[in-house]
Amino acid sequence: MTMTTLGDMNIYVAAPGTAPTAAIIVIPEIFGLNAGIRQKCDSWAAKGYLAVALDIFWRFAPGVELNPDVEAELNEAFGYFQQYDADKGVLDIETVIKAIRHGLAGHGPVAKVGCVGFCLGGRLAYMAAARTDIDGSVGYYGVMIDQMLGESHAIAHPLMLHIPTADHFVGPEAQAAIHAGLDDHPKVTLHDYVGLDHGFAAEMGNRRDEAGAVLADGRTEAFFKANLG
Repeated sequence: MTMTTLGDMNIYVAAPGTAPTAAIIVIPEIFGLNAGIRQKCDSWAAKGYLAVALDIFWRFAPGVELNPDVEAELNEAFGYFQQYDADKGVLDIETVIKAIRHGLAGHGPVAKVGCVGFCLGGRLAYMAAARTDIDGSVGYYGVMIDQMLGESHAIAHPLMLHIPTADHFVGPEAQAAIHAGLDDHPKVTLHDYVGLDHGFAAEMGNRRDEAGAVLADGRTEAFFKANLG
């Protein structure tokens, strides 16, 4: 488990003890590459995957780590969200995909690559499914997906979205639009989590709902086993 760089971008790499079965890119929330995201990488490595998290704010706030339970840091994160260019973010993800397939420094090439993203990262997971050749994508409580449904025709590999129905950032109308736009898509699976709010699957902190997190993470693990091997 180590922090390193890919070009000018910070990444965190967690490797299993044996040759990985596949690789998973972990896309952070608006709180940066913090302890919770690194813990998610470590968990995937323990399951046999090469796990790589990228510093999505590297262009203007490299190395930032924020705690959503601290109001000042939450507000700081929203400021970074306003500055963030998601189109460039997808290009960053594509850079990581290519690096993994060609062999990250110190690691051999890994052919199968998936991604899992949270919050803003959930939106990026959707965008990666539509714009890259990633082998499988999972988004947790992705914001603004309802505004990007016009790209759904380009989704060629499996995508799973976890939707908490009480998400105060993704309201009922947005959720209804997501279902209307994606329920019949042959590559997309949607799961609703009744009564849960944004951030319910965080590794730590006040937002976590244990039962919901365990259910969603179990579905994600099964999804990657089925689609990445």
